[in-house]
Amino acid sequence: MSKGRLEAFSDGVMAIIITIMVLEMKVPQGADWAALRPLIPVFLSYVLSFIFLGIYWNNHHHRFQAIQHVNGRILWANLHLLFWLSLTPFVTGWMGANHFAAWPVALYGTVLLWAGFAYFLLTRALIAHHGRDSALATALGRDFKGKVSLVCYAVAIPLAFVHSWFASALYVLVAVMWLIPDRRIEKALAPGRA
Repeated sequence: MSKGRLEAFSDGVMAIIITIMVLEMKVPQGADWAALRPLIPVFLSYVLSFIFLGIYWNNHHHRFQAIQHVNGRILWANLHLLFWLSLTPFVTGWMGANHFAAWPVALYGTVLLWAGFAYFLLTRALIAHHGRDSALATALGRDFKGKVSLVCYAVAIPLAFVHSWFASALYVLVAVMWLIPDRRIEKALAPGRA
């Protein structure tokens, strides 16, 4: 099967998720800077989630540039990922509205953990379909960042009940780790490499 429809559908779903998130930020009633103060946690949670969604979109795009076609297993794995990402507006809003309280931060981490796991499964499905010697498999290697991310989320969830800001800091750490450019796929697909 062609990969084009899967990519277009995924792009559309991620764009809708981001749109829903920004629409959840309500305009304050006042017309001065003090009216914005209560929105700071809401804005911070939005920024964090926007960055995570951007990271997923960017890496999803790179993964699919490294492959030629998809099968049913890949379609279902991709839908599994989109399911968890579609919960992002809810957990983002709940976390921001409650000023990073323990339960919302823990649920936010749970969604991140499951999205990360779904992304791991999608990557494994892509590699299984294209082979262990494919450009994607070669470029990813052992996928250290993906595994470290899952461990950080798993640690952050119970940590949220001890100190929610430390758990949130782990989420930020994972985002920063993924913001550092990973050129492995681009190098694997560069002209002259076969």
